[in-house]
Order: sequence, then C-alpha cells, then structure tokens
Amino acid sequence: MGEGLLYAGLAIVGGLILLLWSADRFIEGAASTARHFRISPLMIGMVVVGFGTSAPELLVSALASIQGNPGIALGNAYGSNITNIALILGITALISPVAVQSGILKKELPLLSLVTVVAVIQLLDGQLSRLDAVALLLLFGALMAWTIREGTKEKADPFAREMEAELQERSMPLKRALVWLVLGLLLLLVSSRMLVWGAVAVAQALRISDLIIGLTVVAVGTSLPELASSVVSARKGEHDLALGNILGSNLFNTLAVVGIAGSIHPLKVEEVVLHRDMIVMAGLTFSLFLLGYGFRGPGRINRWEGLALILVYCGYLTYLVFSVTQTR
Repeated sequence: MGEGLLYAGLAIVGGLILLLWSADRFIEGAASTARHFRISPLMIGMVVVGFGTSAPELLVSALASIQGNPGIALGNAYGSNITNIALILGITALISPVAVQSGILKKELPLLSLVTVVAVIQLLDGQLSRLDAVALLLLFGALMAWTIREGTKEKADPFAREMEAELQERSMPLKRALVWLVLGLLLLLVSSRMLVWGAVAVAQALRISDLIIGLTVVAVGTSLPELASSVVSARKGEHDLALGNILGSNLFNTLAVVGIAGSIHPLKVEEVVLHRDMIVMAGLTFSLFLLGYGFRGPGRINRWEGLALILVYCGYLTYLVFSVTQTR
C-alpha cells in the first residue's frame, strides 16, 4: 500500500505540474493561431482563452466519467467553480482590487447565476442523466452563439482592449503557435490521465470518497491555469481580463465540462453534493454577481471582499476535512 500510495502521489504532483505547463502552452498556441487568422481579440478572449483555461477540467472530467468515477467528474467541475471564485478571485482582488468595466462581462454575471440555478435543479433527483447533459450542451451552444454575436458587435469593449494588448505582448509566428497548440493538447491528455489515475488511487488507498478528491486536489490543480492568468492580469491592472478568465471558465465548467462528462456516462450524484457543495457554489456565484455587477455604478471587488472570499474558501476546505475525519 505504501509504495502504491507513493506512486499515486507522484502521479498527482507530476500530472499537476505538466497540466499547468501544457495548458499555458495550449492557450498561447491557440490564441496566437486565432490572431493569425484575424479573429477579433474579444472573440479570442471569450472563446479561445475561455476554452483553453477549462481544457484541464474538460479532459479530467471526461476521463473520470469514462472510467466510472462520477465523484471526480462532478467534484472537479463544481470544485473548480468554487476555487475560481473564492480562492482565485480572492487572491486576485488582494493583489489589485478588481474594477469591472466591460459591458460584456456585466452581461455574463447574471448569465452565470442563471446557469448555476439550472445546474442545481438538474441534480435534485440525485443524478445527471444523458438528457440533462444534452440540455447543458445545448445551453452551451446557445451561449457560444451569443458570444459570437457580442464579439462581432462590441468592438471597443474594455475587455477587448486588454486582450489586444495581451496578444501583442505574447505574439509568435504561426508555425510556432501551431506547434504549441498541438503539443499542448497532447500533453494535456497525458497529464490529465496521470492526474485521474493518481487521484483515484489515493482515494482508494486512504478510503476517501473520490468526490472529496475531486473537490479539493483535482479541482485546485485544474484551476491553476486560471490562477496564473488572473494573477498576472491583476498585476498588470487588466481587471476585466482577470475577471473574464474566471467567468468564462465557470460557464465552460458548468455547461460543457459537466455536459460532456454526463453525455459519456450518466452520473449518480451523492446527496451531500446538493446540501453542501452546490449551496456553496451557488452562494459564491450570486455574491460574485452582486459584487461585480455594480448596480449603482462600476462594479468593483475590493481587497476586503477578496479577503472574505478567501476566508470562505478556507472555511469550506476545513468543513471538507472535518467531514472526512468524521466518516473514517
């Protein structure tokens, strides 16, 4: 058991490191390739980068679903949403208060809240059926259509300006961009496989539910690309880009990641997911809407609010650890 646990731990650590590096290469390659084909910066920021930062969650949850580990599949998606808002946005706001100027991001805030309500309703019967999953994917398709429409209409959005500056700073020749795109995707597949195998092995060895592993280690690991990009954006004062990373990722996770995992294999949902994890995720999502929308002016998430988000995340993790010790 000791040796097997060691290998599983190494697979998790190695998988996470490779996942972070390959996700960054994949996003850079995809964004630069899109720019060479004259796709607008706004479209690249909302679709290409949004998909790229959620690629780890997508691959990990899909693999977990194929292998019959619904806890990791759902825990990874919903745990990443919790991590994105409470931990990553909290850290970002501590570095630099996040001012929300983009009109498009203000439209995404209520959309994310609505999508979260749909996700909660679907799980009330204790399962995510293929029909539920298809409904999520159809919603995702509608969201992409709306995104394309907004991307062609809003030329001077602050989010687009920040994305344009970022693309110019990280531009590369088309040939190199294609190499990073393909290599990044291949390594994402390899690292996701390592991470899922290690997470399942650790859960079995320690007799912890795969849901807990998915909500914690796997969710934090697959959210590392969002953490890296949001912190860098915050330090540059690119507030809309930092928030856009998080909003885009959470929309992708809730609709595409869970939708694809559920369409591969219907997922049974533990009762605790509804009265613990979904409540936390929904509460954080609605608080993000209230903080970021700015009903009386520009939305702004200050350092105190960032600290409060981090404390919520610490409290949630503490509760998870306590629940594990109580069941052993």
